[in-house]
Amino acid sequence: MPSTTKDDVISYDINVPYKITDDTRTKVKYPEYMPSWDKIWFDPLPPFEFQDPALRVKDTSLPELHKAGLKITNITPKLGSYISGIQLNKLNTVAKDELAWLVSERKVLAFHDQDLIDDGPAAQQAFMNHYGKPNYQPVSGSIKGHPGFHIIQRDGNQAELTKFLDQKSTTTLWHQDVSYEIQPPGYVMLGFLEGPDIGGDTVFAATDVAYKRLSPALQTLVTNLTATHTSSKMIAHTRLAGGLVRKDAISTVHPLVRVHPVTNEKCLFINAEFVSRIDGLKETEHKMLLDFLMQHIVTGHDYQARVSWAPRSVVVFDNRSTCHTAVVDYVDDGESSKVRHLFRLAAMAEKPIPVSS
Repeated sequence: MPSTTKDDVISYDINVPYKITDDTRTKVKYPEYMPSWDKIWFDPLPPFEFQDPALRVKDTSLPELHKAGLKITNITPKLGSYISGIQLNKLNTVAKDELAWLVSERKVLAFHDQDLIDDGPAAQQAFMNHYGKPNYQPVSGSIKGHPGFHIIQRDGNQAELTKFLDQKSTTTLWHQDVSYEIQPPGYVMLGFLEGPDIGGDTVFAATDVAYKRLSPALQTLVTNLTATHTSSKMIAHTRLAGGLVRKDAISTVHPLVRVHPVTNEKCLFINAEFVSRIDGLKETEHKMLLDFLMQHIVTGHDYQARVSWAPRSVVVFDNRSTCHTAVVDYVDDGESSKVRHLFRLAAMAEKPIPVSS
């Protein structure tokens, strides 16, 4: 068994753990994005001052984006948009700021046929560095020399999926990305390298609308609560499986309701993956409230958007005002060879702002 030293790392995916084979590397369209586990140890990210690039926008009619050819097709009235007419790798600094404002307003933007996908890891990381400091995952595979990448790669892995579903009734796992960090990501990019023609969508829920739908009495309750987010379960799972990690576990207390720095909307900030407790509540109270809030978010189809993927797609979403989940609906006993291959880049942002600030 490998040792759990600071010189080693492991493969782990937030939805279904997977194994990498030589055969898999020869089958994928972008083999340079196959996960690598460089022997790197990351210390905690020191506190840093963050200014949201959206706050630099002086004209919210977005003139630079429109000059670049912006066309917007909304997925739902208030959440999610397909964007066409622009290439992300051609945007100037002002247009990138305007893009941050549009992401803050629409929460999820999907771009198809983006040349940025073929520009390589360095260009993709440089693009996201405009929106915040890079995040380094504690346990998952990245790209050699580019540790800010989180690689999501499946080649059917029917055995692993079957084992997962022996314990779970669905492949969906609703979460915000790395919410346990002191300054969690604000803007997140997903880059689609390869996937099934149908299926494998990503679903997003608007947590500001979810907050608004609560009764005034419950709004008052949750606004005054905090929750502890931790990576300890994920790291413990990895070590129990005989794996290796890149970071020590971190636990951070965040407000259960956070204020978005651009829209000023109040957003529920909770998920079942990384929240270990709602502070100040007894165990049964914590479970009852966590279960209720997650069911409230998960079943709120009138404030959700389902994003479909296409070749060379990029999705940029706001991690502060959404929860999301992948949907593994494209693998069954007869179709175990389908590949889904994406990368994620997360830009660390502000410490969540409580309502009282």
